[in-house]
Amino acid sequence: MTSAAFDVLGIGNAIVDVITRADDAFLAAHALTKGSMMLIDEARAEALYAAMGPGIEVSGGSCGNTMAGIASFGGKGAYVGKVKQDQLGGVFGHDLKSIGVSFDTPQASSGPSTARCLIMVTPDAQRTMNTYLGACTGLGPDDIDPRLVSAAQVTYVEGYLWDAPEAKKAVLKAFDAAHAAGRLVSITLSDSFCVGRYRDEFRALIRDQVDILFGNEAEITSLYEVDSFDKALEATRKEAKIAALTRSEKGSVVIKGGETHAVPAAPVSKIVDTTGAGDLYAAGFLFGFTRGKPLAECARLGGIAAAEIISHVGARPETPLKDLI
Repeated sequence: MTSAAFDVLGIGNAIVDVITRADDAFLAAHALTKGSMMLIDEARAEALYAAMGPGIEVSGGSCGNTMAGIASFGGKGAYVGKVKQDQLGGVFGHDLKSIGVSFDTPQASSGPSTARCLIMVTPDAQRTMNTYLGACTGLGPDDIDPRLVSAAQVTYVEGYLWDAPEAKKAVLKAFDAAHAAGRLVSITLSDSFCVGRYRDEFRALIRDQVDILFGNEAEITSLYEVDSFDKALEATRKEAKIAALTRSEKGSVVIKGGETHAVPAAPVSKIVDTTGAGDLYAAGFLFGFTRGKPLAECARLGGIAAAEIISHVGARPETPLKDLI
């Protein structure tokens, strides 16, 4: 494999997160399913935003969070995602570029506004997300530059992109370009509801194209429609080349062929907000992987990043991750 300008190229939904604290009564009053990610339209987004309490607004999106994590470790990252030429679009681009992530996807000059995710964090630290995709739905094959893809060791995408047909085409184009250049591709399952929508497609991808799979316990048991993690683990082993599966306080398990690496969770003094835990785990894992670290060490780095992110509100690191390793 030739040298790469970037460790990881991320392709995802460019979203600005709006995070607030809420109780179970608020979720019930607004018919929200705790722990889920639901897609909503602009009218629903405006209504929920008006009902939410005080919060913080920060650039997010699952893959965007991962790229921020890689940069925080000191890695080299690039990102592809669609925003509109509006205030939130400008904020999103500035946030990524300011931490050293390359982001040159052209802004949309018309159409829906920049996407946002309304996140309610309950006292048990669970996050309930309602996402208005907005300009994200404009991401398409024309936004994929094969030269950029070939310049990254790994192209990493979020499963949420399957909710937009043109974005899915963009991902498949990127996968083809990566493989043509002798590079690797990776996907995160994103959400158990997302898995339910695209189970057959995801399994075909894992068998035929994906080199590194990320998922949590709920997502992987949903993918293989089994009732235990152990059953899901064995089903995954038969289809995935490398899989890194997270289990919250139980740590993570990485499998590759007959290898199994169970790695305990990194210690955390207090769990404040689980938003972005999986995103940052992927950041740590990929940072280690692109530096040739053993799989167990990649998982350890992922756990360190996840522990940092759940210790505060928000899905971007507050402490430089390179200082924690």
